[in-house]
Parts: sequence; structure tokens; C-alpha cells
Amino acid sequence: MQPADPTPPEGGPGKPRSARTPRADALRNRDKLIQVARAAFASGDGTVVLEGIAREAGVGIGTLYRHFPTREALVEAVYAAELDDVTGSAPALLQELPPDAALRAWMVRYAAFIATKRGMADTLRAAWASGRIATPATRERITSAIATILARGAEDGSLRPDVEPEDVTVMLLGIFLAGTTGDTSARTERLIDLVMDALTPR
Repeated sequence: MQPADPTPPEGGPGKPRSARTPRADALRNRDKLIQVARAAFASGDGTVVLEGIAREAGVGIGTLYRHFPTREALVEAVYAAELDDVTGSAPALLQELPPDAALRAWMVRYAAFIATKRGMADTLRAAWASGRIATPATRERITSAIATILARGAEDGSLRPDVEPEDVTVMLLGIFLAGTTGDTSARTERLIDLVMDALTPR
């Protein structure tokens, strides 16, 4: 009788095959689905159909459900990706632009985030109510991004040093949640200009 093969199974001793790192094509499919879903929820066209998202992403509906077993799972993934982008964009904008221009560009990006949330409102409310998404943490991350830009603007004199970041958060929420038509609307642009005027030293 030949001795048992000492080579451990793929994935290592005691490690099931399902625990392996996802394949690159699977990660690409997931990213593509989130990208398409973000655009769909931000469009304001009404109910987003999951079959349409799968078709636009170039995958089958089965692939979508493997990554996101429910509509809620997809919405939460889109929300997380949007939040990461908008809160993480402040340092990059400050590297490219003066602080006042960086703040305005960031506000436009934040408006796009709010527009995407509007298309997912019902599902998000359920996620907030269940505790799967923590609302206070979202607001803290937004306010922290604003604080980063305000501090840099106070240093070079392009933004007022006496403004509380939380006050700016409240102003922007009032603007973007008041029923404007999205981040590219003329009205949103005018309101952002008014906020910038209030934040510019006299």
C-alpha cells in the first residue's frame, strides 16, 4: 500500500476552497455591477431593475445575485462605495487645487453622493432602521472631510478660519435634501456658490 499523499489540499490545511481569494474576474464583475448600479440610482429614472443592472454590466442575473443576494445588499454596497469616494476625495483635491477651489469641487462631488442616495432612499431607510448602516458615522465622516479642507483654507487665507465644519455639513444637507434635481442642476450650482461666498473671508 502506498503512503498517503502528504501534500495538503488546495488552500492549506483545514482551509476550505471557498475561503480562497476571489478571482480577478469575479472582482471585476463586482466592481462593474457597483459602478452600473451607482449610475442607475443617481439617474432619478424611478425604480432600478436588477436585471437591467446585470445586462448593462455585461453579466447574467445569476452573477449579480452571487455577489449581492438581495437588492438591499446591492444598495448597501453602492452606498459604501459612494461614501468612501466622497469622504476620501478631500486629500486628493487639496493636492490638485487651492483649498477654496478644492472645497467647491468637493461640494459638487457631495451633491452627486446625495443624488445617488435619493434613488436608494427607501432601501437605505430600512438599513438605517435596522442598524446595518450607521447614520452618525456617515455624518462624522462627511464633517471630517469638510474640516480637512477648511483647515487648509484657514492656513492660506482662502477660507474663513471661524467656521465650524458641522455648520457647513448642516448647510449642505439643507441644500441637497431640499428637492433639487441633482449635482449638475443650475440651482445646485448657484446654491454651492452662495455657500462658498459665505465661507470666503471679506
